[in-house]
Amino acid sequence: MQVSMRRQGAEGPEIWLRGPVTDRVEPALWPEPARDEPAHLAVGPRRFAWVATHGGAGTTTLAAVFGGHDAGRNWPRPDLGEPGSVLLVGRTHAAGLDAVSHTLETFRRGEAPPGLDLEAVVLVADAPGRLPRPLAQRVKVIDSMIDVYQVPWIPAWRVGDLASAPPRETAALARLTGATRLP
Repeated sequence: MQVSMRRQGAEGPEIWLRGPVTDRVEPALWPEPARDEPAHLAVGPRRFAWVATHGGAGTTTLAAVFGGHDAGRNWPRPDLGEPGSVLLVGRTHAAGLDAVSHTLETFRRGEAPPGLDLEAVVLVADAPGRLPRPLAQRVKVIDSMIDVYQVPWIPAWRVGDLASAPPRETAALARLTGATRLP
């Protein structure tokens, strides 16, 4: 049985421990930190591969705006130095959502190449405005399986203007990818 219990240490304030109730805390559970280890590790931004689930999904534009590797419709090759963290990309029209669902099923069945980690799905708007109800319902189903990031219709991107900062609706995606130009 797990119980939260309070312990008062002679050296400091009271703390709460969660776990099995015992008479004492084993010191071996919390070994002394080595004196020659660095206080913290330097970690760079995470690298992602944008993988299109169908032609015209938008991986090239997303890689240009948010950074990362544009894998197109190919699986990334971590053995060749390409990122193993995958962001699946599809448009929000019916065929695009079908392609995303099919690729998710490939991962679910374990048929994706080894060494790849599916991080999220990125859905790029296929037209301005709200999604029709049947498409919005399909997005909800996908979102129930994996994190979904939606990119709105951006007229400037349509004509190739990728210089401005992404819209604020993409802030969560920018944080995920470590993009330097946050909305």
